[in-house]
Amino acid sequence: MKKNVVLLLGLACCLTGWSKSAQASPNIILLFIDDLGVGDIGAFGCKDIPTPHMDRLAKEGVTLTQMYVTNPPCSPSRHSLLMGTYAQQDGKFGMMRGLPLPDEKPTFAEVFRDHGYVTGQVGKWDVGYHQSPSSRGFMEVAIEPPKAPNGKLFMRLDDNGEEIWLTELDGDRLVEFVDRNRKKGKPFMMYWSPLAVHCPHSNTPEKYCERTSVPKGQPLNKTFDSNRRLLGGGIVALDDQVGRLLDYLDEHNMRENTLIILASDNGPNVGEGGTSTPYRGGKGKGREQVGWTLTPGIVSWPGVIPQGTRYDGMMCTFDFYATMLSAAELPLPEHLDGVDVMPWLTGKKKGDVRDTVYWYNKNSKTRTRDIQAVRFGDWRLYRAQQQETWKLYDLKKDPREEKDVAAAFPEVVKQLEQKHNEWAQTLPPIYDLENRPPSGGGIPDQDISPKGKWIITDGKLGYTKPTAEQAEQMKAAKKAAKEAKRKKKGQGH
Repeated sequence: MKKNVVLLLGLACCLTGWSKSAQASPNIILLFIDDLGVGDIGAFGCKDIPTPHMDRLAKEGVTLTQMYVTNPPCSPSRHSLLMGTYAQQDGKFGMMRGLPLPDEKPTFAEVFRDHGYVTGQVGKWDVGYHQSPSSRGFMEVAIEPPKAPNGKLFMRLDDNGEEIWLTELDGDRLVEFVDRNRKKGKPFMMYWSPLAVHCPHSNTPEKYCERTSVPKGQPLNKTFDSNRRLLGGGIVALDDQVGRLLDYLDEHNMRENTLIILASDNGPNVGEGGTSTPYRGGKGKGREQVGWTLTPGIVSWPGVIPQGTRYDGMMCTFDFYATMLSAAELPLPEHLDGVDVMPWLTGKKKGDVRDTVYWYNKNSKTRTRDIQAVRFGDWRLYRAQQQETWKLYDLKKDPREEKDVAAAFPEVVKQLEQKHNEWAQTLPPIYDLENRPPSGGGIPDQDISPKGKWIITDGKLGYTKPTAEQAEQMKAAKKAAKEAKRKKKGQGH
């Protein structure tokens, strides 16, 4: 009998040890929001749009007040995030949709995938050239729901054909992914990149807008048919999903083993009333100011990062690649520009993560999407294009950039211009989109038929060139789908 007891105790110890080791690797959740301004979250000082859940995340971690996107807007910002580098290192000097993610460099998802993590992606992708999330490391990818008739960007159809705000569905997918992999007992990495809060918000449900204190009756922006109250409703809907995530993690005692990072792909859409307070600028007419490149940031990991703290040092969104991998004790690829910022966030190191940040967008069809800039100390040197005169601002004394002091500090202009020139000389030429190699074909080498609301693969999805017969079948299927869509649209009228 004693032997049986000893054996049972030994078995129990083994099982307990296995359970702990299975949970030893931290879960990683990256919340990468679209067009969220520094001035539009309560934790950063916003008063008229309630964000209690993002504020709660900040109270349970550290707020980042000087976190920069080095290559705005949408597509290049995401390229930089996924690769952990200045996107210019891959020849991406602006929007340049259709530029391939480099095959010789892994995304952070590919590193997590190769080290036993389940990787997931929900929402906006907007990078690569015939490279889906499933082909660049993401194993569980949420399928985009269909648009509701005349629903614009955000009104979609749920499984029952009922209209629902897209942000709510994205929240469903986020919690579903976490729940599924918690039950499997596997560490996971989720890249949640919702369309929220991209424009337009002209049809934001009133149930969200009424929760803001933005006055009714504000004029609508002619381009977006929207205003700050409608945008505020979109931010409220977004905040609700963060709350759902936190509640789930708390309910299942997962918070202390889950690193959560929140950031935005660039500054706010000023046309819809988004703000970068105390700074100025954002998408649209505000691209010349620092607010276009500044993003709110929150990092939370209870038990590791001191709670309710603030970090004012300069860092970049491409630093998250190295930070996430280091948190999981995984090896860092050699190509990274970013570094592990955890020593600064935990207080082990002081000062800036980096003393200089650079920007260089060029060849845009829109002048205001071009940018050459340097951030060094309190200084910001800026011009849109090569032939223009540099402007210099002291962001500490003049955060709204209302007084150009270039003439008063010519030696600073010269110093920062030289730093920018030296950095620019290390970059490759702009990528030739017109002469990029063929994509390699369109027949997937894995089953990508939907499994519920997801595409499930090993994260290494590839494509092969179709035969002549397959090409004809694909062409016929595409034509049939287009005709069905046309008929459905006609019936809606």
